[in-house]
Amino acid sequence: MTQTIAPRVRMLVLLFLAVTGALLAGAGPASAHAALTGSDPAQGVVVDKAPTQVSLTFSETVSMNDDSLRVLDPKGTRVDTGKPSEVSGTTYAVQLHSGLPDGTYTVTYQVVSADSHPVAGAYTFSIGSPSETSVSVSDQEAGGGVVGWLYGFGRYASYAGFIVMTGGAAFVLACWQRGTGVQVLQRLVVAGWVTMTAATLFLLLLRGSYTSSGKAGDVFDLDLLGEVLQTKTGAALVSRLLLLSAAALFIAVLFGAYDKREGEEKRDLTFGLAIGGTVVAAGLAASWAMAEHASTGLQPGIAMPVDVLHLLAVATWLGGLTALLVALYRAPADRPVEAPAARRFSRLAFSSVLVVVATGTYQSWRQLGSWSAFTDTRYGQLLLLKIGLVALLVGVAWISRRWTAQLADTTTEEAVRKSAPEKEHVTASAGTTDTAKQSSGDAEPGSTSAKRAAQLARQQAAVDATRQKRLRDSDTHRFGLRRSVLAEAGVAVVVLAVTTVLTSTEPGRTEQDAAAANRASSSSSSSAGDSASGALTLDMSFDTGGTDGKGVVSVDLDPARTGANEMHVYVTRPNGRAFDVPEVKVAFILEGKDIGPLPVVPDHITTGHWSADGVQIPIAGEWEISVTVRTSDIDQVTVSKNAQIG
Repeated sequence: MTQTIAPRVRMLVLLFLAVTGALLAGAGPASAHAALTGSDPAQGVVVDKAPTQVSLTFSETVSMNDDSLRVLDPKGTRVDTGKPSEVSGTTYAVQLHSGLPDGTYTVTYQVVSADSHPVAGAYTFSIGSPSETSVSVSDQEAGGGVVGWLYGFGRYASYAGFIVMTGGAAFVLACWQRGTGVQVLQRLVVAGWVTMTAATLFLLLLRGSYTSSGKAGDVFDLDLLGEVLQTKTGAALVSRLLLLSAAALFIAVLFGAYDKREGEEKRDLTFGLAIGGTVVAAGLAASWAMAEHASTGLQPGIAMPVDVLHLLAVATWLGGLTALLVALYRAPADRPVEAPAARRFSRLAFSSVLVVVATGTYQSWRQLGSWSAFTDTRYGQLLLLKIGLVALLVGVAWISRRWTAQLADTTTEEAVRKSAPEKEHVTASAGTTDTAKQSSGDAEPGSTSAKRAAQLARQQAAVDATRQKRLRDSDTHRFGLRRSVLAEAGVAVVVLAVTTVLTSTEPGRTEQDAAAANRASSSSSSSAGDSASGALTLDMSFDTGGTDGKGVVSVDLDPARTGANEMHVYVTRPNGRAFDVPEVKVAFILEGKDIGPLPVVPDHITTGHWSADGVQIPIAGEWEISVTVRTSDIDQVTVSKNAQIG
């Protein structure tokens, strides 16, 4: 009874840990993905005199080139010197040409954060007064387009290759050493190595275009490749290629010399392969940890080893699962996967799941930092999806463990039951084969009887193989194990896809910190404007309920008195970036005097910015200012606030 309850208790504990994630709420520095936290001139401001430079402040250090920071005039002509420089810490500036005329200027940036991911964006400011601009900058996404898609595919392929190669080799060495002679497993592990090597070379070629122009034609630009080799990511990719050459030697020994060793010599070789394989696999995992999220921000000295453990545990679990699936379906009939091998993998997978949950919990806390980031950020939403998939995967794994136990329990009984018929069949087969050989030996080479004997021998071998396969497949427990392992593998493919997207998504902690910094900057700018000219600024959050429907709309009214006023409307995403929605409408209502609504349809100036001149406020009072924001053909919402005008 106790043995039956214990696995269920362990499974419930695993499910609980996988679902809750045990996030520790707390503050700390941004953990990855640089975000713009400040600028001078600030977004949307109108300055009296042309500035001598434009400076941007990010949440962490970034890498720049001559085209990373650009300033464009209303006609789209560059007015910067093209040589960004570091001012202090995480602030970077570019000098502007002198004598700039009045109008609206666009600032665009595309940089590479310390965790290797490109970050891009744009905003506007005006000199003298706002103007129309020919610059059309959508909500800029770095690493997009065809090159971005190809780079994402390369990342997925490299992860998949690592998992299959590492987990498959671990399965063979730790769980089923007879598998070194099974051709389908050899092909599986070699395919993992080939996939990872090809994907690494592919990423190395794409990297330059991915972090700069995004053009497919720049993939083979040798100058860009030279720049990539001098970066942290380039060094990590080259190191990965060198380690893959060591992995090739490991695979050659495992599936070559290892199967020919016996006794003490084989035990020594097993120990050597286990140590060497662990070192190579850890080095390959470190090539990700040292160049991406774990290498920067909060507790990198702890985060990188934890990331390496996480990757190794995932590879052991999912890669071993793939190897077991292939062995269950494709292993030859004379060398099926034995119950002890499945049982050993079940224990190994259980230990790997514990490591995955523990390290994943730490990574979740590090990248999110608060419970609200689960639902308020894209990273958190993807993480919730991943947690749900992992919980499903653990549930299916529990079913596989039950089938494994039943398979082990019935192995001895079935072996005894089948031994007698098998012996009789083997004796009969041996007799038939001997007869065929004797006939073949008596007959002259090339004679009809010799050919007939060889044909009979081949037919008998095929019949034997078919019979063994039929006996193996008729095992209910083995059939159930095959189905559950196949289901596990299917869920694992989706988990890997979500993980790949997560690694290129801005962490929730960084996104929330950047949004808070932008709101603080907006508030201080508004306060300064209010004290100087009596201008009014209102910030209102909205949610249209559709996909990508959340944001903040800000209404600036100057001088916020009766008569003609100048109005600017800014729409931003929750992370502070400009949000170019299809339509914005404003209305003024003075309920105390039964005036309104007085509709105003502002003109679209640039990304996330609308403006209207000569907005008439007939009398002073507490006006309700309502804004209707439409984010798609069918999704719109109206938000409002009251303010004293006049």
